[in-house]
Amino acid sequence: MVSPLTNPTAHPVHPDRPEDVRLVVLDMAGTTVADDGLVERAFDTAARHMGVEPGSPRHAEHLAYVRATMGESKISVFRHLFAAPDGDPEATEDAAQRANHAFETAYGALVDDGRIAPVPGARAAIEALQEAGRTVVLTTGFARITQDAILDALGWRDLVRLTLCPADAGGRGRPYPDMVLAALLRTGAADDVAQIAVAGDTSYDMTAGRRSGAAVVAGVLTGAHDAPQLSAAGATHVLGSVAELPALLGVV
Repeated sequence: MVSPLTNPTAHPVHPDRPEDVRLVVLDMAGTTVADDGLVERAFDTAARHMGVEPGSPRHAEHLAYVRATMGESKISVFRHLFAAPDGDPEATEDAAQRANHAFETAYGALVDDGRIAPVPGARAAIEALQEAGRTVVLTTGFARITQDAILDALGWRDLVRLTLCPADAGGRGRPYPDMVLAALLRTGAADDVAQIAVAGDTSYDMTAGRRSGAAVVAGVLTGAHDAPQLSAAGATHVLGSVAELPALLGVV
């Protein structure tokens, strides 16, 4: 059910003109793809690889940060967690890349092991939006190799016109608006940012959507963050799941 959490500073889509939204930018893990704790499991593997043992105070601190920054580019998260004590940027980048590689490898193994599934109704929602003339783009904070593994595991490789990871948008993931704006530039599907809808399960998704100028920034309750967190981050609407998005946009 759609909650009336409209933010008055958003660019609203006129309720009588749902066709105003031409481009729909959707997050993957937690929004269209069920996560079921896979991110945290992959993080545990990466942490051990970096000498941070589960159960230790440092691990608990790192895990809390991972949970708080769900939706952010994973390499950015690891740059923060494994920043060199002396501030050496090369040492920080080396550690972050090693941690990220371990994370992506572990997550990919879970995907290959069949531990991934779509959020119920996600594929049908995407297809309904596309059949109604909307362009749908799937985005992620993962690296391209992991994104492709997820798409292949779900049989979604040809489901949408475009998929984007942070590297496809200059390297900055959420909370920056770059992937949303890259979707607009790459597809040419909309004439104005007010014709964009963004949906995701984290506060970072909401921040990225608001920064992009999207008219609809919909939070979904199938992932990391709850309704108050999504609303506080700027959600114009909060939905039970992405399956409710077509109805919000006037697609029935």
